[in-house]
Amino acid sequence: MEWLTLKRGLIIAAVLVLIPVGWAAWWLGSPLFIDKTVEEEFPLAFSAVVPEGMKRSEVEKAMETMAKVDSPKEEPMMEAMAVAVALKKGEFKGLGHTGEGTATIYLLADGTHVLRLESFKTSNGPDLHVVLTPHADPANRTEVKQDGYIDLAKLKGNIGNQNYPLPAGADPADFNAVVIYCNPFNVVFAVAPLEADSAL
Repeated sequence: MEWLTLKRGLIIAAVLVLIPVGWAAWWLGSPLFIDKTVEEEFPLAFSAVVPEGMKRSEVEKAMETMAKVDSPKEEPMMEAMAVAVALKKGEFKGLGHTGEGTATIYLLADGTHVLRLESFKTSNGPDLHVVLTPHADPANRTEVKQDGYIDLAKLKGNIGNQNYPLPAGADPADFNAVVIYCNPFNVVFAVAPLEADSAL
């Protein structure tokens, strides 16, 4: 009888241990085998047109002006600035994982900034995040999380087009790479070094 009671107790203890262990293993491991596709529209329906010879400061000033204008204007510059302007762009590469597609930081007509991932694909993983970092080509936790880095959000999907608004006050000039970063293991899945548009 004592043996049966002991056996029952051991079984209950094993189940109590295996349930959380099994759940943790599934949470950490299942994303590696399951793709999640996201297809978000661009915040605006048309792409950037920047008048030739226009400097970045002039572009931003014109965009701020457009955000305050209620009625349409006829000036060519104002018409050109009624669209999103690409400020920085880079191509993804994988670091031990798949990394494809482009990352572009846009200035929108309302003066806000958005990071757009297009034709994007990376390996899936647990708790992947989209990070902007000052480092130009980070490969590890220390390089990703330099002073000034921003964790924009949890990655919406490991495949597809998606948008990530930058927080108010964030200056795209401060960031030199977009990183897909796995928080639980402090691993860089993919990185897109960013370069400013030479026209700006």
